[in-house]
Amino acid sequence: MSTCSVSKGCFVFKPSSKKRRVSQKTANDFTERKDDSEDTELRFVTCQSLWKQIRSETEQIQEDLNKQLFDNLVSFLRRSHSEFQEKTTKWTCRMKSREIPTAALVLGIKNLMQKLMGQLMNSYIDVDSLEDEDYVQVSQNRIRCSMTSLIKWYGSVTKQTALKRTDSETPSKKRASSSRQWQSPPVVVIFKDMESFTTKVLQDFIVISSQHIHELPLVLIFGIATSPMIIHSLLPHSVSSLLCIELFQSLSCKEHLSTIIDKLLLTAQFPFKLGEKVLQVLINIFLYHDFSVQNFVKGFQLCIVEHFYSQPLSVLCCQLVDAKKRVNSLSHGQCENIRRLPSFRRYVESQASEKQIALLTVDDYLKETAQKLLEDLYVYHENYVSVLRCLHVLTSSLPKYPLGKQIRELHCACLENQVWETEEYESSLQLARMLNKSDLVTMLQQCVEIFVSSSGKEFGKTVEKLKEFLTQFQKLEVAEASQEQDASASSQKELQKTTDLYHLQKTLLELKESRRSKKLSKFEMLRFEVVDYIDSLVRNYLVPADHKTLHEIVYFNTASILRGHLNAAPRIALHTALNNPYCYLKHQALKSDGGSISNKAPDICIVYKLHLECGRLINLVDWLEAFSTVVTAAEGPNADAVSSDQVDDVIHARFIRAVSELELLGFIKPSKQKTDHVARLTWGGC
Repeated sequence: MSTCSVSKGCFVFKPSSKKRRVSQKTANDFTERKDDSEDTELRFVTCQSLWKQIRSETEQIQEDLNKQLFDNLVSFLRRSHSEFQEKTTKWTCRMKSREIPTAALVLGIKNLMQKLMGQLMNSYIDVDSLEDEDYVQVSQNRIRCSMTSLIKWYGSVTKQTALKRTDSETPSKKRASSSRQWQSPPVVVIFKDMESFTTKVLQDFIVISSQHIHELPLVLIFGIATSPMIIHSLLPHSVSSLLCIELFQSLSCKEHLSTIIDKLLLTAQFPFKLGEKVLQVLINIFLYHDFSVQNFVKGFQLCIVEHFYSQPLSVLCCQLVDAKKRVNSLSHGQCENIRRLPSFRRYVESQASEKQIALLTVDDYLKETAQKLLEDLYVYHENYVSVLRCLHVLTSSLPKYPLGKQIRELHCACLENQVWETEEYESSLQLARMLNKSDLVTMLQQCVEIFVSSSGKEFGKTVEKLKEFLTQFQKLEVAEASQEQDASASSQKELQKTTDLYHLQKTLLELKESRRSKKLSKFEMLRFEVVDYIDSLVRNYLVPADHKTLHEIVYFNTASILRGHLNAAPRIALHTALNNPYCYLKHQALKSDGGSISNKAPDICIVYKLHLECGRLINLVDWLEAFSTVVTAAEGPNADAVSSDQVDDVIHARFIRAVSELELLGFIKPSKQKTDHVARLTWGGC
């Protein structure tokens, strides 16, 4: 390729996405393993199909968010100049027409901004606009353009389009509706990156445009990556007062993450699941490092690949129908892999002796049992999600949120251990037993909706029980109202009868004691029943996943591998590279024992290992002599005396360069106490 650039430089030509081909290196790396396990190709295909489904789901979530934001923006454009289109001459409308309708798009994501702007710019191209494309292009390429010429251009374009629409014989319904709404379409000016725009030019443009807004219906769209307050910081009040600003903001990154977790993890649609520690690593990276949903999805993809790569039984991590078919075709070696699973060992130990022998020796009986256990595992996931949402409805409105405000926090707590044994759960139940009637009824209604929409088949009786609680609450409302009226009337009569001070005081004390020792009301007893019933659901269905048999097939729990890939540890990597260069260079000459220093190692590695043997201050002369001794260790005792000075100069230069590199990496620094010493900055094991 050639370029028209006169200056010298480096030009990057990215190939189009259509011409790219997926290389087979990934599949080869997946299948080439040391243990040569069976069904590696099937595992790779299953991994690919699962990731395609998850990727399409995440893209659909993003498209839905973009569509909602785009629809809101289009509706704003439609109603922005309604007075201009209706030719209204009211004084309030004329005063308002001095303000330029402005949409402030706070997205924070550059790619999302480009997609939305491109969709907006290509949304209203029809036959009329394509016919006038040459004329519009000429007007845009003028060297000098004033507001007067723009107004004339706008008037001529709208008149031509109106004439063409009226001359059309059988217009479609879509074009008829668009002609009614867009007789005088607004001129939209888009600033993709407002923060980097020249402030003076922007101010002059707004002031000039506001003076002609009644003739040229302008709409401004500001793309903002930081905060809406940037408008007021860039523009003075005299200019910002000429804008009628409406804020359009996408979901925050935390809400977007909650949506992703809800669609990918808290569902029975995808068989692959994350363990508590792995999920916590991904969430911590999101919350404390980058706030990037895209990186969270990439980390989720890494978990999928690592699970299918390291777990031979991940071939069964698919839909239940396919998993049962694959169980029937398992070989003897794969059956042995099932027998080696820790959860299956616990299951075998809990069975009778005859079943234990059959499970450990007969493959056919093992396959039948594995099918039942996989079916139980899938049913557990369906029930788990519904009860988890119900518990979240109960605990998300409690003060101080003992079990967390987000459902992901409650999910991690349930995966970690038996949640009903924690103090946070006990405090949540105590607070739930003090809820008022309206909150409790609202919570029950939401739980009924959750269980009705659930795919679990065991919640028919649960729905009936919750509806029964709702009817009892409705009956209590009338009964308690009449009882309170009767009780207040009787207490007033007793107080009226007692005229003596002694009897009055005695009656008040009796009332006080009766209030202290009174029995629970019907509402309080019913409230306790509701909370206890939900507690029983939690104990039955929110059992931690690691207590279920064969959970290793669908759950990825190796958090250390994920942390090693995603959490950067530069100091550990530097220490490993300098202390043991063979770990990265893979050169046989660099292999050495634990405490020895090889003279074949790079100079910086030799200097680093020597500085580990020193104290707080390092004498440069002694350090140079030790370095020279290690480097010249391979030379014989009869070295050439003539060339010894030259060798010393070379070694000295190598030493200076290695020490300078260590100083650049932050291991040492010059010392002010002694000029021929340097101070060591790192201590302890890395």
